[in-house]
Formats: sequence, C-alpha cells, structure tokens
Amino acid sequence: MPKTMSMNPAIAMWLLVRLLRWLAWIVFFGFSLYFWLDRAPHMTSFGQLRPYVEAMMFGFSSAAVFAGFIELMMRERAGIVRPSFGELIPPRAKPKTG
Repeated sequence: MPKTMSMNPAIAMWLLVRLLRWLAWIVFFGFSLYFWLDRAPHMTSFGQLRPYVEAMMFGFSSAAVFAGFIELMMRERAGIVRPSFGELIPPRAKPKTG
C-alpha cells in the first residue's frame, strides 16, 4: 500500500485546478451535445450563432485548456509525479541525483 503524503497548499491548489479543468470539459461537452440535439434556439434568423453560444463553446473549451496548463505548472510546483488512472493524489517525485 503506497504511503500517503500530507496535504500542502501547492497540492491543494493543484487539486482545485484539476477539478476546475474537468468541470470546464464536462460543461463544454454537455453544452455541445445540447446544441447538437437542437440548434434552432441557438441561431439568429441569419443562421449565426448567438453570443451566449459562442461564449459557452469557445469560453469553456479555452478555459479547460488554460486550466490544463496551470495544472501542469502546479503539479511541477507541488513536486508530484503524473497520476495514474483513478489516482487522486500521486506520490511525490523522487529528487534527481547527479
């Protein structure tokens, strides 16, 4: 059984950004599915996207990608390795020698 590590602010921030990234992707794909199922209320009479649709589609996808970059930065700052599938908090990275 792996040894658990104590929670420090860097790990807490990494988990928060990770949660926000997943939420942004879920909202983006959920709204995309909703848009795909019924496009009529989201279009103007000229066939253009309404501003809120553009904000939802491009805003949440861009926010998810940006949060992914911040997550990578926070993981490096927290000094932990890349988590494997289903692992919430991975172990600390081993210091490099040499």
